[in-house]
Amino acid sequence: MPLLLALAVSGAAEARPLQQVLNEGTLRVGVALSTPWALRGPDGELTGFEIDVAHKLAEDMEVEADIRVYEWDRLILALEAGEVDVVASGLAITPERALHVNFSEPYAIGGVSLATNVTKTANVQELDDLNTGARKIAAVEGSVATELVARLLPRAELVVFEDVQTAGSALVGGEVDGFLEEEPVPTFLALENPAAIDVPIARPLLETRTAFAVNKGDPDFVFFLNAWIAARAADTWLPTTNNYWFKSLSWRNRLEAPRRP
Repeated sequence: MPLLLALAVSGAAEARPLQQVLNEGTLRVGVALSTPWALRGPDGELTGFEIDVAHKLAEDMEVEADIRVYEWDRLILALEAGEVDVVASGLAITPERALHVNFSEPYAIGGVSLATNVTKTANVQELDDLNTGARKIAAVEGSVATELVARLLPRAELVVFEDVQTAGSALVGGEVDGFLEEEPVPTFLALENPAAIDVPIARPLLETRTAFAVNKGDPDFVFFLNAWIAARAADTWLPTTNNYWFKSLSWRNRLEAPRRP
């Protein structure tokens, strides 16, 4: 009841339509801190994939980006309350969320991927080769990946860890054969440990599609966002930016504090 009441109250506020955003010259973008989607550098400035997206979107609209940080569970409420014009925060499209917001077309794909220990899986040719009682597959307790292991690799031994760090260490150390986790964790593990870890299947085993979210009642905003996504995918800005933040570790240089003279 409190949640329903909060949604009802927040939805009563007037959201800014696209034309008003253009007229007033600012685009208020809601984000939640999560590396590498949105994070703070040593100087406290926001950086990350969604921050680049927000600034590029605002630039193409010829307005200023006003990026506002929220707790994850406050993002949609803030949108409905009219505090932000758009949410750009790795928000996966779901039917439940679509009851409260309008989604654009996806502009990024994420999901759960498989990282494997190179030495222990040297003879593995396909996913089903891991589906034996002799194989140990790691997942984090309470994650979607635990259910995915049971569905895709029911004969393998599921080894549950408390957090990503301990599961990743177990994979690097050869205590398990594979580790199922949400991207970009598997890719980053492979980049950090190229001699020990591989991501043998290019696409996630369970995909999630990330999109912009805007308030209901303004189809022009959705049409514009869809056109922007199509254009920035065609000119390679979106895939190039995505690869920088999710397929490399070059961005970590931004997080290094400047050395004192």
